[in-house]
Amino acid sequence: MTKFKWQSLLALILTSSILAGCDTLTQDNDDTNQNGTVDENGQVQISEMRVDVSSGITDAVDAVDEAVVSVINLQRMGDSPWGWYGETDAGEQTEEDLLQVGTGSGAVYKVDGETAYVFTNNHVIDGSDAIEVLFKDGTRAEATVIGADIWTDLAVMTIDASDVSTVAEFGDSENLTVGEPAIAIGSPLGTNFASSVTSGIISAVERTVPVDTNMDGEMDWEMTAIQTDAAINPGNSGGPLVNIAGQVIGINSMKISSSVIEGMGFAIPSNDAVDIINQLEEDGEVIRPILGVGMVDLSMVSPQQQQSILNLPEDVEGGIVVAEVASGSPAEEAGIEANDVIVSFNGVDVQNGIELRQEIYDTEIGEEVEVEFYRNGELRSTRITMRSSEDMII
Repeated sequence: MTKFKWQSLLALILTSSILAGCDTLTQDNDDTNQNGTVDENGQVQISEMRVDVSSGITDAVDAVDEAVVSVINLQRMGDSPWGWYGETDAGEQTEEDLLQVGTGSGAVYKVDGETAYVFTNNHVIDGSDAIEVLFKDGTRAEATVIGADIWTDLAVMTIDASDVSTVAEFGDSENLTVGEPAIAIGSPLGTNFASSVTSGIISAVERTVPVDTNMDGEMDWEMTAIQTDAAINPGNSGGPLVNIAGQVIGINSMKISSSVIEGMGFAIPSNDAVDIINQLEEDGEVIRPILGVGMVDLSMVSPQQQQSILNLPEDVEGGIVVAEVASGSPAEEAGIEANDVIVSFNGVDVQNGIELRQEIYDTEIGEEVEVEFYRNGELRSTRITMRSSEDMII
């Protein structure tokens, strides 16, 4: 019993010592925290510790941000009391007649002699009478649009190379991994927030996003895009989406905006963009094959009209109704007529105008393709030799 009491007393003493030691250490830390960083007069001061912050993201931004510009859309401002809606003689146009009606982003991607090339979105420069670019250091330069494409929402401009200090490099968008870092650089909400950087990840690749190219409320194209949760806001359009190596792997184009949706932005993949950019540099436009028809989705035609006017079999669930045929077009030469219902193009079933347009643009100029269509309830086929045209009718 005596031995047990001594052992218990010894354990109690050791325990008390350990607790006392912990209490002393805690008290010392509390005193330090309460004192803070103060000078000899007790005034709070800034710590002299210097932190060298460097990460993959800061290195990536440092590699490309000098190449990123704000793109300013200027339009003619008339001398009527209704401001820029009035008419002004283009020959008398002065800098004071131009009004800034929109801003976006872009980046210098190439220098050739005294000329530098800048990419942006088509919708950023659409309708402009003049374009200016604003560099990170505040330098402004006049830009000339040399090519634009409504379907891919890309545009190319040239500026004087004397103001350029950095050129962006394109990376391989086919080599992206979902979850890898993604960095967006641009001018959200205008030039007051130029050179803003946001970061996130690659949320998905090869997303199919419906696009309304002519703003008529109907989707008429589908873009294959990179999805990211890096913040993309109005004004970021046309700016680069950058990987951790500082390479441009996408051109920011759109986001899904809703009070219940967060972090769904989309960028044109660099591999797709480079092909279009090279064509815009060379030709000023993307030369695509055309069919030469105006069209209406069959889904927009009532079941009664499908039966009474088009005489379609009841098992036809999708297709494109030919509304008009352009004179001298490949479709006219192949015998396509108004009210024909196209259901297959080049061996691929097509349900709507978006799918038909994509199949048309996937063909080559001069290529012969087979088109299947219904006329007065009878399934027919014809062969069409694809041609190009500057006319936007497909």
